[in-house]
Amino acid sequence: MTGRLALIAIFVVQALCAFFFVSDILSSVFGLRDTPISWEMRELMEIGAAVGLVLGLILGALALRKSFQARHRAEERLRRASADFRALMVERFGEWGLTPAERDVALFAIKGMSIAEIAALRSTSEGTVKAQTNAIYRKAGVSGRSQLLSLFIEDLMRDDPLPVVEDKAPAA
Repeated sequence: MTGRLALIAIFVVQALCAFFFVSDILSSVFGLRDTPISWEMRELMEIGAAVGLVLGLILGALALRKSFQARHRAEERLRRASADFRALMVERFGEWGLTPAERDVALFAIKGMSIAEIAALRSTSEGTVKAQTNAIYRKAGVSGRSQLLSLFIEDLMRDDPLPVVEDKAPAA
């Protein structure tokens, strides 16, 4: 809200100053003023307009700085979310026991690529990719691509951290 008010303030200050300078020039060119303004008043108006322009410049710079900071924070959050998503995928792929080929196919499927696109990227037949996607869905316990993706979205949206699963294999 304060950002919006700052932008409105910048606009108003700049508009008033521009109005002053343009109206002053037009009134001189077209002779619209019958009685001249005293030089003291004119100087005060010009100083006020100049101060207004400088103020607008400062407010504009502050708004730009704030915008850059907000963009940087958003990029950082996106980077973290991307890393979290990648870590979650690696964890789930391991839990499901996906083969390296299935991991590649699952990643491409999650990215939204078609069976034909995945087959072309992996230099395999579409039948092979279909068999791999069916194996992925079976191992993940889902019936299709949208359910597979929803598993990851649900995990990312959880408020509580995921529990760490420890391997309880008997010691030899």
